[in-house]
Amino acid sequence: MKPDWIDLTWVRFAFHNSLRNRRRSLVTVSVAALGTAAILLAGGFAYSTYEGLAQAAARNTGHLIVGKPAHFTTDEDVPLQHGIDDAAALQTKILSDPAVRYVLPRVDFSGLISNGDKSTIMLAVGIDPNAEFAVKGPFLKVMEGELLQPNAKEAEIVIGDALARSLKAKTGSSLTLLVSTTDGALNALDVRVRGLVSTGVPDMDKRLVYTDIKTAQKLLNTQRVSSLGVFLNNMDATADAQQRLSSALPGMTVQSWLDQAFFYRSVKDLYNRIFGALGAIISVIVVFVVANAMAMAIIERTREIGSLRAMGTLPGQLVRSFSFEGMFLGGTGAIVGALIALAVALLLLVFPVEMPPPPGRSSGYPLMITIDAAMYAITILMMIVLSMLSSALIARRTLRQPIVDALAHN
Repeated sequence: MKPDWIDLTWVRFAFHNSLRNRRRSLVTVSVAALGTAAILLAGGFAYSTYEGLAQAAARNTGHLIVGKPAHFTTDEDVPLQHGIDDAAALQTKILSDPAVRYVLPRVDFSGLISNGDKSTIMLAVGIDPNAEFAVKGPFLKVMEGELLQPNAKEAEIVIGDALARSLKAKTGSSLTLLVSTTDGALNALDVRVRGLVSTGVPDMDKRLVYTDIKTAQKLLNTQRVSSLGVFLNNMDATADAQQRLSSALPGMTVQSWLDQAFFYRSVKDLYNRIFGALGAIISVIVVFVVANAMAMAIIERTREIGSLRAMGTLPGQLVRSFSFEGMFLGGTGAIVGALIALAVALLLLVFPVEMPPPPGRSSGYPLMITIDAAMYAITILMMIVLSMLSSALIARRTLRQPIVDALAHN
């Protein structure tokens, strides 16, 4: 004999009861569907934003950043005071790790850039042109001219488009870089502008200067590099690769992109609070709608309930029946809402929608909704469970009425 709680008779009974008042059931399912779709679309937007910011951070610094411990904790008195001396040997050692794809040296320095009449502060980076711009991908846009090429005959730079406007510079213009060397002396170098780029962040584009590593080292009078950016085959391999490299490089510090992604962490914390509160509010609304529908159904069927109890039906059986009814209403709404969210996410891939520039940026971005199977499953399950619990709670309170009073109900 089957246990009563898995008797399919009560499940079929609840299913047919949920269809007795089709209009009310339709309204309840519609609210549950819209609530589920809203939660999934908001969550998908947040996931998409997290993925975009994570990719931008990782492509800017590398999935891992290798440097001397003091490079990450102590301000330098002179440029590259805490730089890496034997970068080539260190690169070879890091590349032996199976998860590593590229190891890109960088020379970070600051100083002044001048057109002869006007000077302004620059934040410059000496890079390996062969791979650096390739890993930037869509997060660095060429506005004019070309990117740096290796083995150029003369010293060349690529600058931010906002910096170019400030200096009235364009492709082919001659500018002068003025910095303090590692010895504390001043050094200047004439360079030619090869191209203008934009990161989409105006404050960064006002100061940004790219040059090749040899030019940067010549200007700073050193052979050191500031750090090594390690790019992996897969972002998911970051934690394991960080642990292996930390063990293999005892004299160095290995940070992950997350350690330096302050903007990413801030946005994620903010969105988690916003969309978490939104999801909670929508869930409460759905629960109240389902509970209201079940309360009305119970009131309408009070005499029927009294008759069932008079024939020996246990209160627990009726509570399960009503909870199954709530399951059908909430579950149907959740599944329909998930299908709506899925359709919207797929339509955005076919018909792109451009979002306006967020605060602090000069360019918009395509609206993307991430389809995460785990998020869909958890949301649908949560809607079903909440609907069943609310229905069971309403039923328990109502079924306390004496059988005689239930039979006499009008």
